[in-house]
Amino acid sequence: MARTDVAAHRTGRSSVPYGATRRGFLKAAVAGGAAAVAASTGLGPLARRAGAAAAGARRPNLVMLFADDVGWGDLGCFGHPTIQTPHLDRMAEEGLRLTSFYSAPWCVPARIQLMTGRYPPRTGIRGTSVGGSGGIPDREVTLAEALKAAGYRTGMMGKWHLGYAKDAYLPTGQGFDYYFGLPYSNDMRRPWVNTDVPLYLYENTKKVEHPVNQDTLTTRYTEHAVDFIRKNKDGPFFLYLAYAMAHLPIHTTDEFRGTSRAGLYGDVIATIDWSVGQILATLKELGLDENTLVVFTSDNGPWLNLPKRMLQGGNQPWHQGTPGPLRGYKHTTYEGGLREPAIVRWPGRILPGRDSADMAALMDLYVTFVKLGGGQLPDHPVDGYDLMPWLQGRTDRSPRKEFLYCLHGRIEALRDGPWKLRTQDGVELFNLESDPSERYNRADEKPEIVRRLAQRMEEMARELGAKVAGPKKKR
Repeated sequence: MARTDVAAHRTGRSSVPYGATRRGFLKAAVAGGAAAVAASTGLGPLARRAGAAAAGARRPNLVMLFADDVGWGDLGCFGHPTIQTPHLDRMAEEGLRLTSFYSAPWCVPARIQLMTGRYPPRTGIRGTSVGGSGGIPDREVTLAEALKAAGYRTGMMGKWHLGYAKDAYLPTGQGFDYYFGLPYSNDMRRPWVNTDVPLYLYENTKKVEHPVNQDTLTTRYTEHAVDFIRKNKDGPFFLYLAYAMAHLPIHTTDEFRGTSRAGLYGDVIATIDWSVGQILATLKELGLDENTLVVFTSDNGPWLNLPKRMLQGGNQPWHQGTPGPLRGYKHTTYEGGLREPAIVRWPGRILPGRDSADMAALMDLYVTFVKLGGGQLPDHPVDGYDLMPWLQGRTDRSPRKEFLYCLHGRIEALRDGPWKLRTQDGVELFNLESDPSERYNRADEKPEIVRRLAQRMEEMARELGAKVAGPKKKR
């Protein structure tokens, strides 16, 4: 990567400009994109029919950009005071910023939700980390499998973490035509994990590098992603880019190291931001911009409660991000553990420059992507919703009204509208719209809400085959 690319990142300018501002959106409508605008804003029936016909003529490309351990407050457009993310900020300006988007408390269940559209206890998936023998069972229909069956070319770059012991468990055995990445987290080697299993970089099912040069992982993933887009520009394609960063140990290239006021962690986020800019610039260059839905989010919150094993090998406590105003962190079911920054962009189909505090979740992306791609949802229950009517402004509110907070096979909390009941550490009731930081426990004030949400948690636990968490017993 040339130094000029770093300069471009600092200014927010790419060698290939991308995207439409609000003015560009209106200009496109005047120039002939009125039908697409009508489809997303509810104009007259003739315009709606014209927009539907244009959309039906060519199925959209789908791009999922998935960061690791990046907190709610780590992006410039989510309020970080010193980390600069000009490409993500522009993506938010050109799209929709979701401030109540839910993932999972740690990496494996987040990926289960995205790939299966289901709460993790439904799937029984386990044993997918280093030394594990598990993977996605045949009864599950992965997002890649559903889209591939619908005629999509499917490619994945980055962290998989859903099984590697058999070739059938790797991405190419789960619906992806091409894979380049790590089979699990980048810390799963000595000195951080007590294992003698080498950490390999894979291409499809072949081990191609050991030891892995983690400094260049983000840039190499990006290069492979851009190459995949170019090779499949005639589409439709599904690209899943799952960054290894900013999971400890954090790495970046010499070109980015030392460029951020936020230190090494800021350098790492800047590298991810550069990557996003490269993806969007390539789509624009190839004329795919207005036929591609792009989503950016993260798998869980920052790992602020680091175990001692992680505080070695050059890792520092400040090599982590921030949940912003939210309470908690990775491996917890407070908001900071699994409420993530999320941006959705599709020029001409999703109105730009908007924010929403309505709920959405990774499982909703599964359903939304499959339906957009003309695929078939599996026969078994899925826990996601089609977000497109809401994302396009055809409905006022998100279809998601509740969310379960699952951790290690147990339900620790439930959000229903503004109210969240958490039972892991006693009975805690928070109004997340007036108290997003979860400072004020209102369980004593609202016993009827506590009873209603507790009953719902028990109902869902029976359906999922899980247990409802209770306070830890003192020894």
